[in-house]
Order: sequence, then structure tokens, then C-alpha cells
Amino acid sequence: MGADSRKLLIIDDDALVRESMVAYLEDSGYVIAEATSGQEGLERFDSFKPDLVLSDLMMPNIDGLAVLESIHTISPDTPVIVISGVGVMNDVVSALRQGAADYLTKPIVDMEMLVHSIDRALERSELITQNRRYREELEEKNKELSRNLRIFERDQKAGREVQKRLLPPNPVTRSGYTFSYHIHPSLYLSGDFIDYAYFLDRYFGFYLTDVAGHGASSAFVTIWLKYLVRNLMRDKSVFKQSNEDFVFNDGPNLLLQGINRELIATRLNNHLTSFHGNIDSKTHKLHYAVGGHLPMPIMLADDGARYLEGKGKPIGIFSNVDWKVYEENLPEKFALVLFSDGVLEILPGETLQDKEALLLETVSKLKGAITIDVVCDALGMPDIDVAPDDIAIMLITRGH
Repeated sequence: MGADSRKLLIIDDDALVRESMVAYLEDSGYVIAEATSGQEGLERFDSFKPDLVLSDLMMPNIDGLAVLESIHTISPDTPVIVISGVGVMNDVVSALRQGAADYLTKPIVDMEMLVHSIDRALERSELITQNRRYREELEEKNKELSRNLRIFERDQKAGREVQKRLLPPNPVTRSGYTFSYHIHPSLYLSGDFIDYAYFLDRYFGFYLTDVAGHGASSAFVTIWLKYLVRNLMRDKSVFKQSNEDFVFNDGPNLLLQGINRELIATRLNNHLTSFHGNIDSKTHKLHYAVGGHLPMPIMLADDGARYLEGKGKPIGIFSNVDWKVYEENLPEKFALVLFSDGVLEILPGETLQDKEALLLETVSKLKGAITIDVVCDALGMPDIDVAPDDIAIMLITRGH
């Protein structure tokens, strides 16, 4: 703001002092209004709306302190410089306590000092005004952000409810096998997903998958995957018929191939890791394929705990991939625990090998009737408020 656009109101009943200030300040480029009394000054203030007021302290009827108080009531941000005569320093102190921007003593010999005091008070006033405006803008943006955050949270919670309703019943027991799970999302929505189904009164199909990334995009892929796997399972090419029984025919491999083919075709730019398995409840055989999944499931039986063997490429990156199908004979009593890689984030250890060794040791110590709650308690899951990554755990038991 240039001096020629600044409006000053000078209130002083001493004509000589007032006129000398008016003459100098007008020559300096200020727009000046003047008043000869406190009452006139307040009236001029209301109509003139100055950027700054210079007011004498000692005036009849309405003195400078009363003028200062009234102006600060009407316009708290307008700076007021008080002018005092010698011997009224107590009034000066009172004026400063009431918010006067500065004070000058009569006679004003150095008019440049007056200009300096005015400019400094105006700069300070402008800074206060800017800060208040920034604060108001920030408060408005914070309110808008809070509104958007509430909308986001509401949408995320709604999406989480959709995900939860797509999850299978928990737990499920059929033909002596019990399936259960726990999912701890790092956000409202999870990129980890679990599903299992019992079909043809004989077979269990199940998978645990971890979609790369977090939030809505990853959660969308889990929903898409739910329906894709269901359609693929209905495709009888996954199985073949022999002696009136449905037996495995490279089922996990065909499922992963179908998912991989469809995921690449969708161009969602997401990939996922997955463990897919089928259990035959008559032969008690497990067939499974590994789609880049870590850590491997842990088999806990009477002879101890061990990781299942297996490896394979992740899904959604490479075309025309075959996944090796592994076979495992299931004992009469066992617990098979599957984890997403988020579980490794909550375990101490310098290396992946250290974390996997600790995970195996933790599961090996589980005794008695093993449930999903027992597994979660052993890992300290109830004490985790915010997880660094999505954590999914699936438990398959027989004989517990």
C-alpha cells in the first residue's frame, strides 16, 4: 500500500500541532481528515473510515483514552497512535495498555519520526489483518477438509461393510474340517481377502490373497476376485469326472491361470499374491498352488510345525504362466495356518528369515484346542491398534 492511498485521521484540539501534521503528511502523500475534538473525531472516523488514527490524549469532554476505547470497540484492527504532552506519562501507559500502536510527545520536532511511526503501525496492522485472513482461510479449509474426511470415512466404512458381507461365514465346520479367519485392515478397506467354499459334499476350495497396494483400489480387486473365482469354480473344466466322483484335475493351477488371464485383461494395473488350495474330505488330500505368496502356510501336527513347500509367480504380471500343483496328505489331527505378509510387519527381526523363523516358533508353541482366537492372541493381535499393513489369517483344522 503506497502512502498516497493511506487514509489518516488526525484528532487534536491544538490547531497549531494539528495543522503542522496535516501539512507535512499531505505533502508526504497521505489522505488526511482532521477533527478538533474527540466527539468530532469519532464522527469523522465513522464516515471517513481511516487506516490509522492520530489522537491527542488531553482533550476536553472526550479525551484520547475515550477515543481509543471507542475506536477499538468499533474497529479493533485500526491502529491508534496517541500524542501526549509532557507530564501525562501515566495516561500514555494507560493508552498502551488499552492497545495504542505507539505514542509521540509534543512538540513533534522530527516529522520523519512521525512518518516512521505511522508506517510501522500500518505495516503491523496489515500483517495482523493478513494473518487473520490466512487464519480464517485455514479454518475454512480445515472445515472443508473435515467435511470431506467425514464423507471419505463414511464411504470407506460403507465399502468395508460390502467387503465384510462378501467374506464367508466364520467359522464353518463340515466333514470334520473347520475353517476360520481374522482380517485386520491397516485402513478401513483391506487389500487382503479370504474365501472358502464346500461343494459337491466332498471338496473344500479356499484361498488367501493379498492385492498390491492399499485402500479402495486394492479393495475393489478383492471384490472382483470374489466373483471371478466363483465363476471359475462353476466351470467344470477345473475338474474332471471319473468313476462318478469329481476328483482334482490341476484345479489350483487352472484357477490361478484364469485369475491371471482376467486380471491382465482388465488392465487394472494391480497384481496380487495368493495361496489357492483344495481339500478332498474323502481322501484327506490337499492340493495347492502358490501365486508368489509369502509366508508359506504353516502345518502344525503331532510331529511338530513346518512350512509347506512351494513357490510360484505372482498373479497379474506375467502372461501364459503355469503354477505347479503340490500335494499334501493331511493327518487326522492338524492345524494349517495361512498368513498374509502383513503379519511379518508386526514381528521383530532384522531379516525376512528372522521373522519367518519367529513366526514358525510362535505357531509351534500352540497347544490344546487351536482356534483363530488362540492364533491371534499368540501373535499379539488384540494389542495392535493400527497395523502397518493389512493382516489376514486363515486357520484350517481337523481333530481340534
